[in-house]
Amino acid sequence: MPMKIYNTLTKKKEEFIPLEKPIVKMYICGPTVYDEAHLGHGRTYVAFDLIRRYLEHRNYIVRLVMNFTDIDDKIIDRSKREGVPIEGLTNKYIRSFLKDMEKLKVKGADIYPRVSEHIDDIIEFIDILIKKGYAYVSKGGVYFHVKKFKDYGKLSNVKLDEEKIHRVEDPNKRDPADFALWKFAKPGEPSWDSPWGKGRPAWHIECSAMAIKYLGECFDIHGGGSDLIFPHHENEIAQSEAYTGKSPWVKYWIHTGFVTVDDEKMSKSLGNFVTLKEILRRYDPEVVRFFLLQRHYRSPLEYSEEGLKDTMNTLERLYNTLENIDAVLRDSEIKYKLEREDRETLNTLTDLWMKFYSAMDDDFNTPEALKYVFEVSSCINRYMTASNRPNRSTLLLARDFFKIVGEIFGIFDKYYGSSQSEDEEFKHLVDILIDIRNKLRKEKNFPLADEIRDKLKKIGIQLEDTPKGTLWKRVV
Repeated sequence: MPMKIYNTLTKKKEEFIPLEKPIVKMYICGPTVYDEAHLGHGRTYVAFDLIRRYLEHRNYIVRLVMNFTDIDDKIIDRSKREGVPIEGLTNKYIRSFLKDMEKLKVKGADIYPRVSEHIDDIIEFIDILIKKGYAYVSKGGVYFHVKKFKDYGKLSNVKLDEEKIHRVEDPNKRDPADFALWKFAKPGEPSWDSPWGKGRPAWHIECSAMAIKYLGECFDIHGGGSDLIFPHHENEIAQSEAYTGKSPWVKYWIHTGFVTVDDEKMSKSLGNFVTLKEILRRYDPEVVRFFLLQRHYRSPLEYSEEGLKDTMNTLERLYNTLENIDAVLRDSEIKYKLEREDRETLNTLTDLWMKFYSAMDDDFNTPEALKYVFEVSSCINRYMTASNRPNRSTLLLARDFFKIVGEIFGIFDKYYGSSQSEDEEFKHLVDILIDIRNKLRKEKNFPLADEIRDKLKKIGIQLEDTPKGTLWKRVV
């Protein structure tokens, strides 16, 4: 079954065929670094991290570029308000953002270009647009003449006569829909020399210039939040395709849904946001990450404390399944003749694994994929409870499935990062203590046997006495 991705540009799911297989070139719009990142930012970057991880799991080589907007009106205003240099302010929030992403296990981009370090590239880009007749110099700066680009609106379906593209009346524009490429400097603002006068880049031009510099004139995936479709990404397409003369500039456009609070978009302007720093102080980062991935990336995600607590409990149940598998594995055996329950369980696990892949291949459908993860958990738990002699290969198949899920979703580190790295000497030591405890119980020395059990529990080892013998597992 081919992998399909919903393309905002064509408004339909399309088979994913990269331009230079197996390389996938991806550009993600990064943050404007004037404040702490909130949960809505986390949702976008965790979603694209899952997309990247799945592509890599499918043996693609992902080349990822994500920018930092470090020159912007909001940055200038905050710098003035707090009396701190712009560079110090932006460096502070870039470090903070990267630290949040590291906690959420978002894999790093190959490069994080900053606007302030690509002024020459942006000036050259604008100069070519002027020479081609797509841009013009005015008293306010340099503007892109939208009516010169006949395909304007193809991403967002916005028409030039719609009121929402005439939000700001500017006498310096030839047409109300035109957008700025270069802003002339106001007193006290940071500025750079250009052929048209001292100034700074406007917002949209930065992503076009940096994406083309690092990924080429055409590339595979451009992504961001749904709020960027218009005007940011629409304007990027116009200026980029005017610059290169090639269409489409980007083959697949991917956009994430909003995090909502009481059905309203989480945003700083509405004051209904929660920062990643705050939520990561109250919840394990893996819980937050799993919460952000349980809804489809294009759907709205309602934030609530109840939702996070439910996620924490769900994740704990999956961890319990992993620990149960690990415990039963120690007393399992390789069967050369499978019993009916062994065959049925193997068939069920194989079928669910294939359904997991089918869901992920269908536009990264995480809710559907997780449904099969939970079914695998139920299936293997039933098998371990019912079988008197669990087949080692069956248990290993289930554990391998969860390992792949963990790699794609960025979860289960507490198991695969710690439990599986235990050396044989540690496991052997626990088995020796269990053997001693069992002998003490036979001798009816229950106080000392209980003391061994309690002390093991204090270091995260839980014993369970069953008709099949004493099993142990780590308590996460």
